[in-house]
Amino acid sequence: MSNIVVITGASSGFGALTARALADAGHTVYAGMRQTTGRNAPQVRAAADYAREHGVDLRSIELDVNSQDSVDAAVARIEAEHGRIDVLIHNAGHMVTGPTEAFTPEQLAELYNVNVLSTQRVNRAALPGMRRRGQGLVVWVSSSSVKGGTPPYLAPYFAAKAGMDSLAVSYAGELARWGVETSIVVPGSFTSGTNHFAHSGRPEDTAVEAEYETRYGGLMDQVGAKLAALAPEGVSASLVSDEITRIVGLPAGSRPFRVHIDPADDGSEEVSEVADRVRRDFLTRIELDDLLTVRN
Repeated sequence: MSNIVVITGASSGFGALTARALADAGHTVYAGMRQTTGRNAPQVRAAADYAREHGVDLRSIELDVNSQDSVDAAVARIEAEHGRIDVLIHNAGHMVTGPTEAFTPEQLAELYNVNVLSTQRVNRAALPGMRRRGQGLVVWVSSSSVKGGTPPYLAPYFAAKAGMDSLAVSYAGELARWGVETSIVVPGSFTSGTNHFAHSGRPEDTAVEAEYETRYGGLMDQVGAKLAALAPEGVSASLVSDEITRIVGLPAGSRPFRVHIDPADDGSEEVSEVADRVRRDFLTRIELDDLLTVRN
């Protein structure tokens, strides 16, 4: 069955790969990105070229997850054109690297805005339609850093992704009785095929950063090299887009709550299995186990 899909942060990386993979699978895909007539105009042209060359329905749409007006306009346009959104994919995000102390509180707030508050803006625009129709799927692109091994110098990003993951878990129960499914996709560290590391932000307090360099010099180079070495040879970021496409294609009511795609195996899956089991057991103990499955 063809779905109407909207994905945030689809100008590059996992987002662009997933948009193309879903379009290839026969879905109508709206690749959300900001500055479609400015900085991301080349990405808009690339998506249009891909759609034409492959005969698929892939459309770019202006969607700045940091602006409620932009989000509302994008969702309203999609619903006006199709009457519905079947699948919402929360993929937009931003990474920063460096000693945590060197980031200003405002920088952390900005990172939380992009990685967490953005999902609330999009949910408030898209979920009313899903709830009215009693069906839909929300996919959250989380991170193995939420529960796995976490090297230093990535703490602000890790904290933001943990916040988003926690929000996703709670939303799953609150949407179940409306017939809206939740799937949390957990990528591990992909050091190539995405722009996360290449486009990562840096601390504003360069003086503090320099102090840390006296004892942690070269740390991020070491982390990057070790993470790359942990991944099997030839591993591709398309593993993530392929898995999201598989989940979207499953029959309603049968999608997994959480899946991991972690070639480096940082332990996240093992910890998540315990946490998700505890959640299931607790909801059962307080007689809310119906929230573990969607109500059709």
